[in-house]
Amino acid sequence: MRHGVPRNANIRSSLDEGKTMKLNYYSETDSLYIDLAERPSVESREVSEGIVLDYDAKGNLVGIDIDNASKKVQLKELVLNKLPANVRTVAA
Repeated sequence: MRHGVPRNANIRSSLDEGKTMKLNYYSETDSLYIDLAERPSVESREVSEGIVLDYDAKGNLVGIDIDNASKKVQLKELVLNKLPANVRTVAA
């Protein structure tokens, strides 16, 4: 993950044992980071202006970084539909 600022919102979804997807919003930088796997990224590719995909050492997608997120993504509401997982909301 490229951001070292405190988390304002952290929504976790346990997909499989040991695998967690996290959505982290950073109001200080208006960035949304979608952490898809608990593996470090070793390569990042900007696929469009302000959208960066992070990959692990095996080339697997592990994260998505969205700069100026409030202008690109609806942040007011998150709808989770038919996820085969336990969903928890973690207070900021």
